[in-house]
Amino acid sequence: MKRFMQQPYRFGLCWTAILVLCFGFALLDTFVIPHAKRLVTTENETAGDAAQTAQPGENNNETGYQDDNIEIAIQTLRAYGTTCYIAEVKVSDAAYLRTAFAQNTYGRNIKETTSEIALAQNAILAINGDYYGARRSGYVVRNGEIYREQKASNETDVLLIDREGTFQALSDRLIDASDLSAQWQVLSFGPVLIQYGQISVGEDDEVGQAMVSNPRTAIGQISQLHYIFLVSDGRTDESTGLSLYQLAEVMGKLGCQIAYNLDGGGSSTMVFQGEVINQPTTNGNRISERAVSDIVYIGY
Repeated sequence: MKRFMQQPYRFGLCWTAILVLCFGFALLDTFVIPHAKRLVTTENETAGDAAQTAQPGENNNETGYQDDNIEIAIQTLRAYGTTCYIAEVKVSDAAYLRTAFAQNTYGRNIKETTSEIALAQNAILAINGDYYGARRSGYVVRNGEIYREQKASNETDVLLIDREGTFQALSDRLIDASDLSAQWQVLSFGPVLIQYGQISVGEDDEVGQAMVSNPRTAIGQISQLHYIFLVSDGRTDESTGLSLYQLAEVMGKLGCQIAYNLDGGGSSTMVFQGEVINQPTTNGNRISERAVSDIVYIGY
């Protein structure tokens, strides 16, 4: 014991402890410790000259919403042993296709559930976004404001939504920071599922180390100002989940000319008129939302 505590051993023990502490802090800094960078304080701004308010119609219920500017139809379907929740959206202006940050704050590891963020924004329809806050890089443009101009560390398919509401998907290696000012929204997750009406992922493609079948979130465009929001269940006895290729097939059958994969797994959540309508789960043992850093929503 005395020999163990002699100077060389003490030095080694201390050095090991320092390395463990540094590694632990790095993990906490990356995944847990919040880093607020900017509070979003501006009032809702439009992409064009859209009105800020509208009176909802009389036929709004759990399967639909309609007012002068927004029309939403909700349906569910079964595909590949999985329940999919689909919102078909038509808007009069891209201003109503919006995004929001958890706690209304841009930064890393700042999180709330999709339903909490949706409630704060009075969203009519919301899905989880690209979970930008879990990464130090990757373009971030929200509601016309540029928050991050740095490409992702690894090549990433980026979804560009311009101020007319038109979708375009490109590798971030083909985009310069100077291109961002023309965009209304920029999401960095991917991959692109459908491009020019054709499936653009292979049957074996997957995101990182994700399982083949997962809860999924996707957004697509059918035509000008006409969109599909989709969330699928997964990891339960009732719903196994979808592969990226299966997700692309579903989006294609719904008429999407372009479709894009967003953060999935335990993050996948759809909220309509204040209610979570899918069955979000991280491990299949409990149905509950996972906190995320951002949402894509329809609202004012």
